[in-house]
Amino acid sequence: MPRAIADLTLSFGLVSIPVKVYAATEAKESIHFNMIHKACGSRIKQQLVCIKEDVVVERKDLVKGYEFSPGQYVIFTPEELKELEEAGTHLIDIVGFVPAGSVDPVYYEKAYYLAPDKRGDKPYLLLLEAMQKTNRAALARWTWKGKSYTVQVRPSLEGGLVLQQLLYAEEVRSFKDLKLPEGKISDRELEMAVMLVEQIATDFDPEQFQNDFKYRLEAAIEQKIEGQEITIQEETQPGASAQVIDLMEALRASLAGKVPSSPAAAKTPARKGAKKAADAPKKSAPAKKAARKTGK
Repeated sequence: MPRAIADLTLSFGLVSIPVKVYAATEAKESIHFNMIHKACGSRIKQQLVCIKEDVVVERKDLVKGYEFSPGQYVIFTPEELKELEEAGTHLIDIVGFVPAGSVDPVYYEKAYYLAPDKRGDKPYLLLLEAMQKTNRAALARWTWKGKSYTVQVRPSLEGGLVLQQLLYAEEVRSFKDLKLPEGKISDRELEMAVMLVEQIATDFDPEQFQNDFKYRLEAAIEQKIEGQEITIQEETQPGASAQVIDLMEALRASLAGKVPSSPAAAKTPARKGAKKAADAPKKSAPAKKAARKTGK
């Protein structure tokens, strides 16, 4: 059972919905490299050094400063920064409802799951079904750990409510800053492009995709541990370097199946050892270490 990170109240008009907040994502164990001294193979120790006095500074002696002019800083103490933080509340205040899909996913940041707390089942279901019925999502304000956020509360495809933290407008760049193509697409070109889209249309299945780089890296690490030499073969994507001369001809060739028709078909052959690592049962890092120590 996941552990709730907060107990909050979702305010819907005069209706209050007690909810628990859960992280919607989790960081899986990643491969971590240490910085090593090439000459002797020992780890490097990082230190904080004062550039003026050339002495090592302990973290307890650090304060935060803002550089308002080259080499000139205004200093803030932890107490001053704490006073500037938003007062924490246990309220997610819905301020309005927008059409579902009207918020561009480029504004999405971190996602959380909301589940009803005690005596919250019925109002939770009421809000969920009302948004499903009207095809709308809620916009709300939320203060968390000293910072205020704009959030979206929306129905999940799995049947619950998602609290989607949003970026502010100033944090999202505009397409107006880019040069976008101008021109006209012929009816025939559009018709063939639509046919190609329909030909390879599919449903999203997150299980279909995997972190291939991680598996190749794990295989390479095992090879290194066993004293084997790593041989990296150059891989090329079919048609990656080909220049499209005739758009219609490229569309016809695509529809005829002369190019890979799915992400799975477009995959290049795995390097030696990588497929073996991907197919074999995954061992956790501690298990691998224990196996090597015992020689198993």
